[in-house]
Amino acid sequence: MRPMKFALRYCNTGRYTDPAEAVALLQAGEAAGFESAWTIEHTVVPKGYRSSYPYAAGGRMPGDEAEFVMPDPLIWMSWAAAHTERIRLGTAILILPQHNPVVTAKQVATLDAMSGGRIELGIGVGWLREEFDALGVPFEDRGARTDDYVHAMRELWRSPAPTYRGRFVSFENAFMRPKPTNGTVPITVGGHSKAAARRAGRLGDGFFPARGAPEDLFDLVRSTAREHGRDPDAITLTCSIPDDLDELPRLAAMGVGRVTVPVTGVAGLAMRVDGPEDLMAWKDTIERYADL
Repeated sequence: MRPMKFALRYCNTGRYTDPAEAVALLQAGEAAGFESAWTIEHTVVPKGYRSSYPYAAGGRMPGDEAEFVMPDPLIWMSWAAAHTERIRLGTAILILPQHNPVVTAKQVATLDAMSGGRIELGIGVGWLREEFDALGVPFEDRGARTDDYVHAMRELWRSPAPTYRGRFVSFENAFMRPKPTNGTVPITVGGHSKAAARRAGRLGDGFFPARGAPEDLFDLVRSTAREHGRDPDAITLTCSIPDDLDELPRLAAMGVGRVTVPVTGVAGLAMRVDGPEDLMAWKDTIERYADL
């Protein structure tokens, strides 16, 4: 038997971009027994983008570009960590190839150390070419860049005298303190593609598809892990909470260890929580499905 963890999703969007509302949400979630709270990232959304949003039939994110209010996830999580004690805080996802991996490793390690080891780093390769262009980052090699960055960041977190030579990043005896509280930070790979599932199997501590509970992608994570000599059961599978909670035992049997509850409808998923005042109503559900 393994515990089914419940998480809050899209926490740095909608009304929770307000500092007081963010605190209210996470303190209520913590009291109700939610294990974690997850944020999303877009540094900029260029007007009139032509890239296809992969999670909507029309290829567009809900809403107008000028209406997006999305605080930087790591800074939002720093605020949240200062006002909570137990709930874990994650990115779902940080668009890793858009970031300097050495700076990001330092920021995440610092946040993890100061929060008592409560950080989960969800990463993805991104889909919005125009955002990459605005940041001056190549779009075509973002997958290979992501893999390289993961290796470099783990070296910085784990090694006393970090040294790494990769295609996109290299350093030698690059001392970095503080280290993460538990020696490293769990990295969850986000995405709804075979490439993302394979990346999770090769490199990830977890896998977080964008929609539903795609059994074919979960199977691909596990088979890829075995191909690379890794334990597939050590990779945490996360998915959206089903409409029917009676589906939770089936998801657990598939290996799912965490389900996410949307707190806003910003990315097109149905809200399951109207506000912080609703979260205590989830306490019984969380306790009922704690062991599946």
